[in-house]
Amino acid sequence: MRSSLLKSTSELLRRSRGYSSSANPERKVAILGAAGGIGQPLSLLMKLNPLVSSLSLYDIAGTVGVAADVSHINTPALVKGFMGDDQLGEALEGSDVVIIPAGVPRKPGMTRDDLFNINAGIVKALSTAIAKHCPNALVNMISNPVNSTVPIAAEVFKKAGTYDEKKLFGVTTLDVVRAKTFYAGKAGVPVTDVNVPVVGGHAGITILPLFSQATPPSNSLSQEEIVALTKRTQDGGTEVVEAKAGKGSATLSMAYAGAVFADACLKGLNGVPDIVECSFVQSTVTELPFFASKVRLGKNGVEEVFGLGELSDFEKQGLENLKGELKASIEKGIKFAHRN
Repeated sequence: MRSSLLKSTSELLRRSRGYSSSANPERKVAILGAAGGIGQPLSLLMKLNPLVSSLSLYDIAGTVGVAADVSHINTPALVKGFMGDDQLGEALEGSDVVIIPAGVPRKPGMTRDDLFNINAGIVKALSTAIAKHCPNALVNMISNPVNSTVPIAAEVFKKAGTYDEKKLFGVTTLDVVRAKTFYAGKAGVPVTDVNVPVVGGHAGITILPLFSQATPPSNSLSQEEIVALTKRTQDGGTEVVEAKAGKGSATLSMAYAGAVFADACLKGLNGVPDIVECSFVQSTVTELPFFASKVRLGKNGVEEVFGLGELSDFEKQGLENLKGELKASIEKGIKFAHRN
């Protein structure tokens, strides 16, 4: 049963996109915040990914135990744990992909913006280390608020002279995962066949699922149901926080989403064609400097940023409604990055 579970999980991560074990180069993935609520299940999932040859787990405490635990899994990736500031450089050295779930989790009544002051400082310090030790890595930002932490990382990299807009990603995949799940349930279609682009940002009303572009299309959903699906997708994080009654946030689903996006990045690096995911990136799709939309991933990171396509009137209004909040969050991140 265990071997079949491993095979099924690996197949899920591969997502039927041309994986061939014999043709892939060695890839190192570093997870910063690996001992946390997202970091631990994310470490497990990346250990199961056949594209990972070296898995570097870093946190301020607890990483040695997590690394020992994960290292016993009989998959090829070699696991090493690193702990504390003095080991951060070694953890990052030679990384192809760096995933950052580090930071404090949301608690009941806490918005993503409430997390800002703590998590922004953590992201700024980690980004400084990335610029020094693995400036060419693809950086997958999970730490919230993503609408601000991605601009912080960009400014840190600019200051260090290492910024490449093609290699910095805000991981918004959980919004897509939720939109797919909720849409499939309402439309009565197999969830594995569903695709729903989600654009904008990664908090509240800045999350804009484009159900008018969902596949397979459904003519059975009313406007009221579309509105409700949109609201549920936007409030998905709050739904989990409240359900856990103060004992955690969306850690498991976020770890899954982070693993899916990292897998896509690795496939792109390895030259697998037509890898398209939604992500919060530097963008000219709107007047905002960063925006989540569909991007094609390749050997250099972002190969193409896709436009929004045709929107429904409801989605057009949602787009206009989100811009003010998203703009303010981006500017807040940039301002924080320039503090001494």
